[in-house]
Amino acid sequence: MASGVQVADEVCRIFYDMKVRKCSTPEEIKKRKKAVIFCLSADKKCIIVEEGKEILVGDVGVTITDPFKHFVGMLPEKDCRYALYDASFETKESRKEELMFFLWAPELAPLKSKMIYASSKDAIKKKFPGIKHECQANGPEDLNRACIAEKLGGSLIVAFEGCPV
Repeated sequence: MASGVQVADEVCRIFYDMKVRKCSTPEEIKKRKKAVIFCLSADKKCIIVEEGKEILVGDVGVTITDPFKHFVGMLPEKDCRYALYDASFETKESRKEELMFFLWAPELAPLKSKMIYASSKDAIKKKFPGIKHECQANGPEDLNRACIAEKLGGSLIVAFEGCPV
């Protein structure tokens, strides 16, 4: 079911910048986004970047010790959101970084909000080609490291964001 909601160009630019990783200098790498949260505009007609709801790679280890915990803390308790998270994880063979797409629809969110976000999910996902990992979370219990490791590769994952799983 399509909602007719549009996706802002800035949302697409952020996805492209997170996906491509063309950064070369240490300063450019610090400015790369680790996580970004998206919301519906006030008129509910466009998916936009939520002001101030991002984590930069340069913040990790400086002002933010646990980027995933910080990301979960940025999600509202009583409303829905979309998010991109640049997940760092390890398997027995290698270290990897891959983008994850989240639909956050907490139990306390209004029904109308849940319906609009669910029906608009395809609109934003079409703008994010190549996303391998998707997670719909309905509460903090869906966003623990074990659940995320399961989405990323199950028993093959030995660490997520530097912490053993």
